[in-house]
This record gives sequence, C-alpha cells and structure tokens, in this order.
Amino acid sequence: MTVTLPGLRDVVRRFHFERRPVRGHWVRLDAAWRELRAHAHYPPAVTALLGEAVAAAVLLASTLKFRGTLTFQLQGDGAVGLLVAQCTHDFRLRAVARCDTAALERLAARGDGGPEFRDLAGAHGRVTVTIEAEERQLRYQGVVPLAGASLAESLEAYFASSEQLPTRVLLAADEHGSAGLLVQKLPQDRGGETEEGAAAWDGAREGMTRVTRAALLRASAESLLTEGFGAHELRLFEGAPVRFECRCNPGRVAGLLRALGAEEVRDILREQGAVTVTCEFCHRPYRFDAVDVEALFTETLAPGSSDLVH
Repeated sequence: MTVTLPGLRDVVRRFHFERRPVRGHWVRLDAAWRELRAHAHYPPAVTALLGEAVAAAVLLASTLKFRGTLTFQLQGDGAVGLLVAQCTHDFRLRAVARCDTAALERLAARGDGGPEFRDLAGAHGRVTVTIEAEERQLRYQGVVPLAGASLAESLEAYFASSEQLPTRVLLAADEHGSAGLLVQKLPQDRGGETEEGAAAWDGAREGMTRVTRAALLRASAESLLTEGFGAHELRLFEGAPVRFECRCNPGRVAGLLRALGAEEVRDILREQGAVTVTCEFCHRPYRFDAVDVEALFTETLAPGSSDLVH
C-alpha cells in the first residue's frame, strides 16, 4: 500500500486499487460532528442515524466533481420523519433531524436493545440526493425508496439506480464520532471486464465484510484499509479537511427580524422579555434584548453595532 499522509481526524480521503477499476473513499469526523450537534440534543438512536447521514453526505460529495451543495435527505413514516445532511464541494457540513418524541419513547419502552433502522425510518420512505451546482445554476435530483435494513443499504441502492455503479457502503456513528467507508466498481474500457478487474471487485466486497463498525469509528484509514484490503495494492491519497459550518449568522437573523417589522418584534419583546430566534439546522439560539431590538430599527446605528448574545 502506498500511503501519502498519516490518518487525520475530520477528514475525507480517497484511495484506489492500483491498476484495477475499483476506487474508494473514507471519512472520519470527530470535532466537526460534535460542533454540528453543539446546540441540539437528540436521543442516542437518532444521533447515530444522523451521524450516518452526515458521513453519507460527505462520501457522496467526495465521489463527485462539482462546485455547490449536495443535500442528502431521508424521509420516512417512522419515529424519525426527516433527516437532512448538507455538504458543499469543499466539505462544509450541516445537518438536522426531525423526530417524533412520543414514538421514540414507545420504542425505548420495548426493552429489546433499542430501535432498529426500520423503526426509525419506517416501512415506507425514500432517500433523495439533490445537487445544486454553481456552474450555470445546474440542479440534479435522484430519488430512491428506502432499501434493506440500514442507511448504508439505501445508499447502495441509490448508486445502483442513479449512478449505475456497483457500490458497497459502511456507515457508523455515535455521540463521539461519525465515519464511513465506500468502495465502487468503475466502468472498464471498451474491451469489457477483465479477470483481474472482476477479482479486484470481489476482493473489495469481501474486504468490506471484515471491517467492523467499531473499527470504522476508531481506526485510522491506514489500519482500516490494511485490515480490509491488505491482500491488494492500494494507493491512499492526501485528505481534504471536513468542517462544520452553518449558514446562520447574526446578520441574517437581524434581517429576518427587520422583515417581520418593528411592531411585531416589539410585541414579542413585551410578551417574552427578549426575542430569541433558533436556527432550524444547527439549533443555535440568537437572543435579542430590548437594546438589540431598538438597534435593529434605528437607521442611524451602523449595522452590527449591537452586542448580540448567542
């Protein structure tokens, strides 16, 4: 194996089988994953599923050449009605989950080891991948039904349906980290599939079965690939950093309040003593007291002159 960079945290890295039509991507998130949830409090099962969706979004973005935003969305009829994870071409992340608290409590009360994927996502649902590219404002959307008993299997179904690429995916997440591993069989030249290419893909699929979820969350890329694919010659490339970044900021929130109008905002202030706006994605609260509110609607004050608490 040729290694060009030691394992890092909050990074996505690609690799390929030397002289064989198989490629892969690996992602590991630690600080970025915790920052993403700094203002959100999800039950453990929802945290794990959201973390898998975040890793899936990064893996999807890493397989593409585009400039813009990729949105990975799961909608179902289970306890988790909606998961949304967004990743830009330069790997800036944000994500959110919407869940039914009462349904989660009923699942927890069963006492059978915790809810499974289908308990959370439901019997019927879909995965939607939307790519909004900056180039000429291009937009692509692929939709596939939920498949199998995991989010990874649904992602494999997306690649088979939308990309026509045989793909194997592993995803894992807990409160400390999120990780994913993907291998794909690439189209071969006009001569058709070679015996060596078929053997490499068989080895890739077999290697994925040797990688455990625990190893995926804790091991470096080097040790993980050695464990899974040590019999093959691989090239592991330098990683790209991944970071959490939500689009919310005090200026945008201030603009929203100005759009509501002074009278409505001051009514809220009188009723509640402060105006608090919470970002729907990262759940970060922005609090405006009486001084902040008056500053919003005083044209003589320079933008950003108020001291916002968030």
